[in-house]
Amino acid sequence: MKSIASQSCLLALILLAGVKSLAADAAAADWPKADPAAIAHWRSLRFGMFIHWGPVSLTGHEIGWSRGAQTPVEVYDKLYQQFNPTNFNAAEWVGIAKAAGMKYIVLTTKHHDGFCLWDTRLTDYNIMHSPFHRDVVQELAAACKAQGMEFGTYYSVTDWYDQNWPVTSPAGKVKRENPNLDAYEKYLQGQITELIKNYGPLLTIWNDVPAMYGKRGAATIKLVRELQPDIVINNRTGDGGDYDTPEQRIGKFQLDRPWESCMTVSAHDAWAWGGEKDGVKSLAKCLNMLILGAGGDGNILLNVGPRPDGVIDPAQAGLLKEVGAWLARNGEAIYGTRGGPWKPTHACTSTRKGNTVYLHVLNATDGTVELPALPAEIKSATLLNGGKVECTQQDGKLVVRIPATALEPVDTIVKLELNRPAMDLPVLTPSSGIKATASNVFQGDDAEFGAAQAFDNDAHTRWATDSGTKQAWLAADLGKETSVGAVRIQEAAPYAGRVTRFEFQYRDGGTWKTIFSGTKIGDRYQKKFPPVKAREFRLNILDASEGPTIAEMEFDESK
Repeated sequence: MKSIASQSCLLALILLAGVKSLAADAAAADWPKADPAAIAHWRSLRFGMFIHWGPVSLTGHEIGWSRGAQTPVEVYDKLYQQFNPTNFNAAEWVGIAKAAGMKYIVLTTKHHDGFCLWDTRLTDYNIMHSPFHRDVVQELAAACKAQGMEFGTYYSVTDWYDQNWPVTSPAGKVKRENPNLDAYEKYLQGQITELIKNYGPLLTIWNDVPAMYGKRGAATIKLVRELQPDIVINNRTGDGGDYDTPEQRIGKFQLDRPWESCMTVSAHDAWAWGGEKDGVKSLAKCLNMLILGAGGDGNILLNVGPRPDGVIDPAQAGLLKEVGAWLARNGEAIYGTRGGPWKPTHACTSTRKGNTVYLHVLNATDGTVELPALPAEIKSATLLNGGKVECTQQDGKLVVRIPATALEPVDTIVKLELNRPAMDLPVLTPSSGIKATASNVFQGDDAEFGAAQAFDNDAHTRWATDSGTKQAWLAADLGKETSVGAVRIQEAAPYAGRVTRFEFQYRDGGTWKTIFSGTKIGDRYQKKFPPVKAREFRLNILDASEGPTIAEMEFDESK
């Protein structure tokens, strides 16, 4: 009997001969744009379930990336021969997503390891040749349709199994001698055609890791649009796409370009099942993803990794149920909204629809929030789930006071009814009120890399220093003496980890005094300390591996 690989090559040659390559007539700047109504619909859903699953779950290691690393290639490629997830129940998966308040599901139909979860005619390396012998994609698509859940398919452009792809495992670092991207393009187009024709209509095609594919991605978009005009496709085709896909981070506030952050439930950020000890993130962390995502005008695609028996781990399912319970009470301020009008900060974010603005208060110990005034009349201000708040606008400021007893653990939502459509309001940037200085600024460019960028409530801007800088300081003048009891510092991605030794200080007369010292900062550093009353505070970097760069530094006032 021929090997899986040899059968795959033979099938591909026979069946793909009639698949037309679209690369020649799909110029990069000319790929067909999405139907605006389809984008608006996808965006309105706000919250979806990502599912990374396959034979790799038998190992508890990462899908694709563990091939040739934790698991030898020859072992990894035969895992499908043991894969028999008899407890898989598509209706249960969809039920868990619905209980979480999710509105769509995206399944990894083929990851970088090349294994296919559907009955594809173009390779034998698929689920139908496992002991399970059931079409997972067909069953999940049918269950989604039955329960009113939107369905989309992840399809990896990269394929470390296919002999025509230019590189292979581990991690795509091994070059192949005789790759053939023309043949691979026909294979990719043939499989995407199968997914749309046999399992659609689909909400989205979610491509991934298109390095070395480049301009051929425009042909993918053209094909997808021809097969289903109202589909949306992400930006990982190799060339173009309808929406951005920040990974393991919340996207930047933007109204002009749709985005979707893909995040993990796993406590260790695993995509595939990470084993019995993997654990899950806290409810607060998952809710913050969702709230800040909507406030930034983006979607959240939250990933689960089912076990090898086909069951979504009870710890993951339980956490998602808690998220769903929160959405059952507060979903009005998430679904169908757009981000703004205020840009998100650590303290609060906002969403809007119709004549309503929803102010999400995330961090206000005394219940008071100060923001730039809205250029609109506020007809009423209440807590979303009932209760009074005090709201005044004067001198260019909006001041909202929430009774301390009414503050929620994660997000207290204030509903502001206006006399005009909320989407007509301009984008407003909350001011930190801080005068910032620094010892060094990258190339002297204060506009882009100055000290103020670390205090602008925008984690996507940064204070940066010149290359080779080992010591530097960043100081904040709060304008008046303030009692500070905690600080949060975030090194800018992807440069987190450069700081290796630092002091956090306050000015006492003409002297800087150290409150505490530390070594690493990273992308999520926070420290509480006995409150210190001062006007000026400083991060004094004593050593760094390369020019330090800070995205945000925030202070918690101690009352």
